[in-house]
Amino acid sequence: MQNSRLVIIVGSVREGRFGPVVASWLAEQASTHGGFDVEIVDLADFEIPLSLPAASPKYAGDSYPRPAGMTALTAGLDAADAFVFVTPEYNHSYPASLKAAIDWHFTQWKAKPVAFVSYGGAAGGRHAVLHLENVLTELHAVTIREGLAFPSYWANFEHGRPLDPQAPQYAKVMLEQLAWWATALRKARSESVYPG
Repeated sequence: MQNSRLVIIVGSVREGRFGPVVASWLAEQASTHGGFDVEIVDLADFEIPLSLPAASPKYAGDSYPRPAGMTALTAGLDAADAFVFVTPEYNHSYPASLKAAIDWHFTQWKAKPVAFVSYGGAAGGRHAVLHLENVLTELHAVTIREGLAFPSYWANFEHGRPLDPQAPQYAKVMLEQLAWWATALRKARSESVYPG
């Protein structure tokens, strides 16, 4: 069976961010799973302006021009069969960098599965995930029920790995659901155009 192309998105660009540590561990879990070709996409590596072009009928759908510095990001999102968003929680929501990356794209999320791995204080980033689920549903993505949340992450990771011995099992369950949806939706997209 063909592996699904999984893009793990590091959503924070803040100085000193912890997202790359979480993404690296998750990429290891996804590679071990065996059903994915894994790529980490770090939003800090791309030019993603917060201001978008003016709304206009000539830029319907996904046709508005993007900065040249976003070309590789767009190509990577286009090629993906599935996504995992790695996000912290800032003021009970997710980072502006992640919202900007989402808003600059439209068809890249459509009819593709998205899972969430969050980290933060007591809530482990769950408020950020709730907001992301609403946004991605609006863009016709399929959000996965199972996810991972790391409360008090600064005290619960050591040498780049979570201290919770169940974390790999939680990741496996999430990745199993993501792999199922990625395969099913890739097949569906190849057979007919998504009506949305």
